[in-house]
Amino acid sequence: MMSNSHHSVDRSENSRRALSAGLEEGASDMEHKVGTREEWLEARIELLQQEKELTRRSDQVVQQRQALPWVAIDNEYAFETNDGTRTLAELFKGRSQLLVFHFMFGPTVEGWPEAGCPGCSYTADSLDGAIVHLQHRDVTFVATSRASLERINAYRRRMGWGFEWVSCHGTDFNLDFAVFTEEGRRSGKGFNFGTPKNAEIDLRNEELHGLSAFALHDGVVWHTYSTYDRGTDVLNVTWQLLDRAPKGRGDTFDGWPRRHDEYED
Repeated sequence: MMSNSHHSVDRSENSRRALSAGLEEGASDMEHKVGTREEWLEARIELLQQEKELTRRSDQVVQQRQALPWVAIDNEYAFETNDGTRTLAELFKGRSQLLVFHFMFGPTVEGWPEAGCPGCSYTADSLDGAIVHLQHRDVTFVATSRASLERINAYRRRMGWGFEWVSCHGTDFNLDFAVFTEEGRRSGKGFNFGTPKNAEIDLRNEELHGLSAFALHDGVVWHTYSTYDRGTDVLNVTWQLLDRAPKGRGDTFDGWPRRHDEYED
């Protein structure tokens, strides 16, 4: 009697041949390389070496990131929080590290005044579950926006997020941590360290997303790192999962992503 595994191999081989034949005859709209399990394994092992090299390179970049010089912050700023007005140092809440997510929620953002940026909301869905883990590694996480605290609280309740979200309305906080030269602060231009993509955006009026990191040592707040645009991809678990799905992120994004309560099903 033929074993089940042998039947499985036969079915797999027959499916592969049928698919290949269909592709050759134009009977299928699938355009992708097909092969045997042995061919897949050989290609996968080759890819594994590249993935390992990417991991090693990523570890090196982490070390470079942590080796950046720290810059002392003289401005205390004044954030509106649910516990009253707080300085930047007070946002640490007794911890030595602070991560601030620059969440686009202001007059120039799609959805204003009821809702924050769809893209920032898409990323915030990934961030919310990480907060408790960060807190147990001496890291406080907050989001900040130009919107009033009242609008922030209303939208946060709608989305069901638990992370702290404060208002920087009336301060230059988002501008100060989006451009880093005197000319940039005067003109509002130079987002993402002057890369061309958003070169003409005026950050005095606009709000763009990013992540900034701070340390608190001997009572002094230090700016250690900021990242923007595609640099925030790694914060979003959905992007990471899609990168491992058969068709990846796709090519068209009309109507996607949406705020998680705006999908029809």
